Amino acid sequence: MDYGKYKYEANMKAREARKNQANTVQKEIRMGLKIDTHDYETKRRNVEKFLAGGDKVKVIIRFRGREQSRPEMGIKLLGRMAEDVAEYGFVESHPRQDGRNMVMVMNPHKKKAQAMAEARKRKSDAEKAAQRQGDEPAASAEDAATPGDES
Repeated sequence: MDYGKYKYEANMKAREARKNQANTVQKEIRMGLKIDTHDYETKRRNVEKFLAGGDKVKVIIRFRGREQSRPEMGIKLLGRMAEDVAEYGFVESHPRQDGRNMVMVMNPHKKKAQAMAEARKRKSDAEKAAQRQGDEPAASAEDAATPGDES
């Protein structure tokens, strides 16, 4: 085996390893204590999307003015968030007051690489289905246009 072929194969192995490698990112969601239900649902959906993608999520509640004297309401809101997204992840660090903010970190159940592999599989399955879908209507159009059916 020559050295050039060896180097090429080593580079291909390294490239494949990098392709399958996944870096976990910590995403951040910020909200106020007096958040409306629709806004809360939007934030919840974003947290679910991040956790399903294999990323950590840091949920931050900002306290303003007199809200700082009611940290139990922040704990209640973060507990509700953790309950709502329990299917996608779990609480890594429980809610804690950090100055004017209350912070909670959530971890996904699935690893980032596993989530990426599932997303790639779903995408390839969808492409195959679309390709099959594209082939079937053309075949049925040809069957309808056969000249022997005009009786």
